[in-house]
Amino acid sequence: MDVITEIYNLDRDGSKDYLSAGQTQLPSLYTVFSVLYLFFLAYWVYVCYTNRRCVHRIHLLMSGLLLFKALNLICAAEDKHYVKVTGTPHGWDVLFYIFQFIRVVLLFTVIVLIGTGWSFLKPFLQEREKKVLMIVIPLQVLANIASVVIGETGPFIKDWATWNQVFLLVDIICCCAIIFPIVWSIRSLRETSKTDGKAARNLAKLTLFRQFYIVVIGYLYFTRIVVFALRTIAAYKYQWVSNAAEETASLAFYLIIFYMFRPVEKNEYFILEEEDEEAAELALRDEDFEL
Repeated sequence: MDVITEIYNLDRDGSKDYLSAGQTQLPSLYTVFSVLYLFFLAYWVYVCYTNRRCVHRIHLLMSGLLLFKALNLICAAEDKHYVKVTGTPHGWDVLFYIFQFIRVVLLFTVIVLIGTGWSFLKPFLQEREKKVLMIVIPLQVLANIASVVIGETGPFIKDWATWNQVFLLVDIICCCAIIFPIVWSIRSLRETSKTDGKAARNLAKLTLFRQFYIVVIGYLYFTRIVVFALRTIAAYKYQWVSNAAEETASLAFYLIIFYMFRPVEKNEYFILEEEDEEAAELALRDEDFEL
């Protein structure tokens, strides 16, 4: 015989809600953030067009990252909406996983490329930097496969716990790997500052990369540790709070790094007055200027 089981909540108007009480707000949440990212993308395109003389290849990748982040959220909103109303995603989950895969790979790639200074500081990648990309991208493929298995199944399958462990391990490895290029850039700039006679410019770059390092560490810590803690301790009716916190942190992270590395003709990080040169030399001589 065929048995069909339905589990749902009843809204005040008597309609069925197939999402759990802690996820019923997710369609609206993802819709709001997708609209914010679309406005963000429109403004970024305007900034790039206005300063097109200063646009580098990395800025085009950043535009693609915003586009796929917005598409990912749109598909997530539609996925949760159809599950909420009908109980099935009607194919939106497939698009969600496709755009999520592209978005995550682009995010880690952009962080690595910015950390190496590619495109706006140098037109090439060193061999060790290429190896980082060669490690991160395949690992992200594996992480996304694990994410699909975890999202589309449950603890009832035999290897569900194993896929959770694989996802966690791969995510930690990728988070550690993307930090190395930033540290290499900071060390390289410190070595260069001792010989090229451009103390003020090198100090500005060092300050920029150290701030970028702190922002990346803060983002990874919040989205991996704090969000997990919220998801663990929150009552079942407030499970959506962890999703809201993660999306808010992601939007803040995007805003900060896009502002720091925006295409402008006179970036305060790279254009300094001559009288700052002496002060910069003193600062660079200070051995405490480290991470």
